[in-house]
Amino acid sequence: MKTAAFLKKRNLREGDLVELQLGEQLLLGTIVPEKSDSLLSLKLENGYNIGIDVGKIKKIKKISAGKAVGKPPVVKVKKNPNLPTISILHTGGTIASRVDYRSGAVYSSFNPADLLTMFPELSKIANFDSKLLRNMWSDDLRFEHIGLIAKEVQKEAAKGVVGAIIGMGTDNLAVAAAALAFALEKCPLPVIIVGAQRSSDRGSSDAAMNLLCAANFIAKTDFAGVGVCMHDSSGDDSCVILPPCKTRKLHTSRRDAFKPVNDIAIAKVNYKSGEISFIKKQYAKRNPGEKVIVKPKFENKVALLKITINMFPGQFEFFSKNRFKGLVIEGTGLGHTPGHTPDEITKKGAHKKFFPAIKKFIKQGGIAVMTSQCLFGRVQMHVYDKGTDLMNLGVIPGEDMLPETAFVKLAWLLGNYKKDEVKKLVGKNLRGEISKCSRINTFNVE
Repeated sequence: MKTAAFLKKRNLREGDLVELQLGEQLLLGTIVPEKSDSLLSLKLENGYNIGIDVGKIKKIKKISAGKAVGKPPVVKVKKNPNLPTISILHTGGTIASRVDYRSGAVYSSFNPADLLTMFPELSKIANFDSKLLRNMWSDDLRFEHIGLIAKEVQKEAAKGVVGAIIGMGTDNLAVAAAALAFALEKCPLPVIIVGAQRSSDRGSSDAAMNLLCAANFIAKTDFAGVGVCMHDSSGDDSCVILPPCKTRKLHTSRRDAFKPVNDIAIAKVNYKSGEISFIKKQYAKRNPGEKVIVKPKFENKVALLKITINMFPGQFEFFSKNRFKGLVIEGTGLGHTPGHTPDEITKKGAHKKFFPAIKKFIKQGGIAVMTSQCLFGRVQMHVYDKGTDLMNLGVIPGEDMLPETAFVKLAWLLGNYKKDEVKKLVGKNLRGEISKCSRINTFNVE
């Protein structure tokens, strides 16, 4: 039975508080809108939404009547001539969701009026222009999307906005931030990427706080360039502005999942007071008279290969056969791969074929860069003979770059420079992706 017919037959509607029996379980909740025509969506007393197959509901009764859930009236947007204008570019994620917190219904919305209805505090910070670029999971991002975002930032900057906020899903947010930092060759205004770890129908959602802190940071500081704004801790005290090429998502669900690796945060934004404290004393500063320069091209035939035990030479040979132009190796320890044959087992595993496979890739024109799966610390390929062997093959040390950052950097370099230039530039610090030396105090274990 379809949901609409199920509700009509029982004289129920959205907003009604109902008690239903599902097997041996009794559930109490408010009926909220459901896109599926075979599921009944309930907002439970604990604040979570669940979808129930109407065919499995044994009994249901109305406890109290309610009002159908709809969009609440939006506020009228009047631009304040005394405030700056910030552009919000949406690519997906929960930042763009509008919620009726009584019922838990979630609506996707992308216009400034709805934003100010959801987050009225924004009107005290700046004027806002809002634009939908895409509505997608960050898992589906491609290099072409990064180029699209960079060009949109360029357009918004030409209009005179003081900064841009990019709303994005969190899974590939940090990688996208690194890619955008390269695509924006020169960025004289702040571009802050914001996401939310918790969905908008949960009381613990971090969407509002991350957005407000990003807006405050743009409006009140002289920072220029790309940054990431997410929760600083699991509490609701402050957000942190993170360097785009040194940030990684280190937890699946914590609100403070994003941390700097081999680096420190740029600044901290107090959520309640709006006060901003810079942690980095040296950072790029905005220049309103300067134009944004975009280099949006990325080479598609670049890959990232993680080294594990029990690998096969064919895993390297694949990139030669398919004519890839770049390969980032996420090696073990200081930057190693299989390749030696110390016993009969490694001989049987054809370990002697690994180095020739890597050599063939490089000889036919590919560029190979070594990073480490350790994340913290840096590659040092002169310590052990295996590292030296790999360098003699032509593998380039990736210093202390995160593997994903090295991946997008190599793709960007190959998309914009000649091969000889790429070899020189890949090991040089261009956007803060390489530190001069590894800082021991950036590695903290709770």
